[in-house]
Amino acid sequence: MLLRSVLHRSVLHRSAVLRSALLRYVLRRLAIAAGLLLGSTLVGFALVQAVPGDPVAANLSDQALGDPAAVAAFRAKWGLDRPLPMQYLAYLGNLLQGDLGTSQQTGRPVLADLLDHVPATIELVLPAIVLSVVLGTAIGMYAALRQGRAGDQAVRVGALLGLSTPQFWLSVLALYLFFYVLGVSPNGGRLSPQFSPPPRVTGMYSLDALLAGQLDVAWDAVQHIALPVLVLSVVTTATLVRFVRSAILEVLRKDYIAAAYAKGLPARTVLLRHLLRAGLVQIITMTSLAFASMLAGTVLVESVFSWPGVGEYAYASASALDRPAILGVCLFVAAVYIVVNLAVDLLYGVADPRIRLT
Repeated sequence: MLLRSVLHRSVLHRSAVLRSALLRYVLRRLAIAAGLLLGSTLVGFALVQAVPGDPVAANLSDQALGDPAAVAAFRAKWGLDRPLPMQYLAYLGNLLQGDLGTSQQTGRPVLADLLDHVPATIELVLPAIVLSVVLGTAIGMYAALRQGRAGDQAVRVGALLGLSTPQFWLSVLALYLFFYVLGVSPNGGRLSPQFSPPPRVTGMYSLDALLAGQLDVAWDAVQHIALPVLVLSVVTTATLVRFVRSAILEVLRKDYIAAAYAKGLPARTVLLRHLLRAGLVQIITMTSLAFASMLAGTVLVESVFSWPGVGEYAYASASALDRPAILGVCLFVAAVYIVVNLAVDLLYGVADPRIRLT
């Protein structure tokens, strides 16, 4: 009984220590994320101010530019008549209240504009990253397990071609081939002209149409999604293939893998329990970076396919020197990277408990 009691207290103590370590790990990562987000607002504000061009000239007509009173009113309205430090502090104060400012081109709150455009981008990125992860992991492992053979060489050449192909050129080529030549894909946009957007729930037409029971609208939305998703996934899949191949090859050289095969363990068991698990941290890292990069960098693809996402909004804002909107997009991109990296840090603690103690 005494021994059992001692063991019980030891287990409880160890559990409490692990919980405390996990809590410290999470709080430390949250503090780092908050500091990075604050720093990103300062960097974004400074970069926007350094952009050449006068927002007054970009937003007012020639007649209004000739009226000093109109120019002064515009500068006062958007805070351009105050010193830069005061502008930044005012921006930061508004930001803490959830106010990203008002777009000079749309006259709407920047947050409202982003909420309108972000779901369209997510509707492209989510299926693209899932497709990229599935294909990249499977093909990368296939190449690693057949190192030096014909299949491995073919995969390496294909991955190199995928990485070397400019995304804009690939978008134009895919649209020309599948729409103009073969006629199997729609010509950009989110829906065909004969369909109206479904009732808004998530902002993603395919999902909202399914929730509303509009199967014909959902199918049309999926057809419009397919081609840009295919284009977006090419570069990411090629990147993941090379990364997964390298990670698996590194694990294959470990002694415990040779020992597992020597014990007569089935190849599937070695593959899933040893190879894939050992390379999980590296795969999570690359997947997270690919997701954040894809979510923040769809400008070219959205422009070619007339997709009203964050990329199109960023392009229009930059063309009009709409500083509040540009700052809003910069903050969105920074937040995406910070949140994704935070999630990855927390996943590290789940995948490898030793990381919680660092």
